[in-house]
Amino acid sequence: MSRISPIDYRTASPEIRKEHDEELRLRGRMTNMKRVLLHSPVAHRIYGEWFTLRDLLRQALSDRAIWLFSLAISQAQGALVPAAFFRRALIESGSEPETLIPDADEKLLIEFGKAIIADSNAVPDVLWNELRARYDEPALVNLVAFAGIMVATTVFTNVVEIDLDPELDAYRKAGEVSP
Repeated sequence: MSRISPIDYRTASPEIRKEHDEELRLRGRMTNMKRVLLHSPVAHRIYGEWFTLRDLLRQALSDRAIWLFSLAISQAQGALVPAAFFRRALIESGSEPETLIPDADEKLLIEFGKAIIADSNAVPDVLWNELRARYDEPALVNLVAFAGIMVATTVFTNVVEIDLDPELDAYRKAGEVSP
């Protein structure tokens, strides 16, 4: 059970209700993580910048590449909620996470995601040089900033022990259990 309760829309302040309604307008859904984050509309908006960076990355990366990068970070952090979220995105797009064969760019992004979690102070130069060869500096800035929000998301969901959204239950990796 989540260490912080989700907001109760009926008793929430007008500011929180407004933020809640805007989230539904923009994205059409309200996850357990967002319901908890809404205790602080500012925190909710900051984490919501994930979508802004994702949209910028779409200029250089496919959705699948973004999902695989995000999944690599989530799994390396042992974060069930975001891992299930990205597994769902992959599965619903026709890719089976356990059997898909990443292309060269996706493989590089998966390695980068894992390297960030392993030790962000020691991302191998060879890996960074491959990224530089593929992406311009604005894309690299957006990629690293996006990774930072993904790491923050995994930390938040892990520390707060966010409950897995019921619609994500079917997408968890075999053997994965809630904290």
